Amino acid sequence: MTQITSKTILFITGAFIDHSCWDNWKQFFQQRGYKAIVAPWPAKGADAATLRSRHPDPALAAVTLQELLAYYTAIIQGLPEAPILIGHSYGGLLTQLLLNRDLAAAGIAIHSVPPQGIIPLEPRFYLSNTPALGFFTDINKTYLMPFKTWQRVFTNGMAFTEQQTSYYAHCIPESKRALRGGLGSAARVQFKKPHRPLLMVAGRNDHCMPWTLNRRNYKAYQHKDSVTDFMVKPRNHYVLGLPTWEEDASDILDWIKQH
Repeated sequence: MTQITSKTILFITGAFIDHSCWDNWKQFFQQRGYKAIVAPWPAKGADAATLRSRHPDPALAAVTLQELLAYYTAIIQGLPEAPILIGHSYGGLLTQLLLNRDLAAAGIAIHSVPPQGIIPLEPRFYLSNTPALGFFTDINKTYLMPFKTWQRVFTNGMAFTEQQTSYYAHCIPESKRALRGGLGSAARVQFKKPHRPLLMVAGRNDHCMPWTLNRRNYKAYQHKDSVTDFMVKPRNHYVLGLPTWEEDASDILDWIKQH
């Protein structure tokens, strides 16, 4: 088994949140000797307040899954070594897809959106995510998650003041095109193919991406000689910003060092 020797980490942000969600994580890994890179999605290179002020943003609304894959592929190919990818939610899906294309030294998919073919069976998944797909709405306009939805989908179980603070600090408009891309062939993973080490992290309290859905995603990988691991913790979808973030980052670092 080939060990993970890369000292470069590329963080991949998910949908609905700005890239500052990785600030603490980036510092954590930099302090431990890693080159840590956070590359915002196209049309998302600003703070949350600025991005909300642009809503409905036609530039962001035009972003597709294919464009995101090409964008991150170009970043990876410009690095001196294949990076370790750490992605959250939709960024977890991107991590799985890029790993499947042999572009990463390893992948950590945190509360990942499932690839094509992993059928969500959990009602709360549909309650949480269907409005954002924006069927029967203008696809040229971005979707901005209402605060009440943020409370239920991202920050369930948190105090109201924490929910409110996190919403204005991080919640941003999203591309319906990109979200719908997760339903199509561009989101397909070849589960029988050999791959570099992959860790899938799930949250037992996550309403947006239920842990049982993440478990089916994990179990779909079939290559017996490739490392595929699964970890579940009592977290909601706001996992990156919870007080437990450093514990989670430490567990991921330990996993990297062990493989």
